[in-house]
Amino acid sequence: MIRKGNKDCCQKWLLRISAVSGGLVILGLFSLCTVNVYVKHSAGKKITTIEKLQECLEENREEKADAVLVLGAKVKADGEMSPMLKERVDYGIEIYRRGLTKKIIMSGDHSREDYDEVNTMKNYAVEQGVPSEDIFMDHAGFSTYESMYRAKEIFQTERVIVVTQKYHLYRAVYDARAFSMEAAGVACDQAVYPRDRYRKLREMLARVKDFGYTILKPRPTFLGDVIPVSGNGDLTNDKQPKSDG
Repeated sequence: MIRKGNKDCCQKWLLRISAVSGGLVILGLFSLCTVNVYVKHSAGKKITTIEKLQECLEENREEKADAVLVLGAKVKADGEMSPMLKERVDYGIEIYRRGLTKKIIMSGDHSREDYDEVNTMKNYAVEQGVPSEDIFMDHAGFSTYESMYRAKEIFQTERVIVVTQKYHLYRAVYDARAFSMEAAGVACDQAVYPRDRYRKLREMLARVKDFGYTILKPRPTFLGDVIPVSGNGDLTNDKQPKSDG
């Protein structure tokens, strides 16, 4: 039998726990919203178009970028690029062709023999006429944060144009600038894909994660030898790229 005094005490503790839990939830939501607004505001000023970048370059208001950095995405089981990834690579190639940069960095996941984003991306660009030596592969771009860390430390990139879909571009540009790169972002959106709302919700959480990462600067999964983007991209080859010849 629970005495009245004990019952009242339990109720008080439950109320306190509920109040603390509710406060933590509110604080978490406030932090989530605040960080997302801050990241989008900070990076949004650097999101532009290919045409505006070309205009600035022609008017000598901007220097050429060291590279255009194309961020990886899903490759299908048959080795074909997903539509989202093809959009990114096509825009990267267009930026290269317009002379806004002389190099392309394909950064993605090549953690397994049976899954290879970066060779898929490079092979496609070579088939479109981009010289193999102008394409660098970042085989350990396992996340946006790691792609930017490695672009700076491995490829010695100082000025970069980042290409991905717009929902992802804010975080990508923010991460690049956190590593002291002069970064501009170009959104490659050509379609709305299934699960778009899920990706945008997940991206809100990812912005908070990367906000913390860019403060603490944890090392990426892999680093390695320096391969300056000013050199020959074939130094990053692990297999012979395909060509029309």
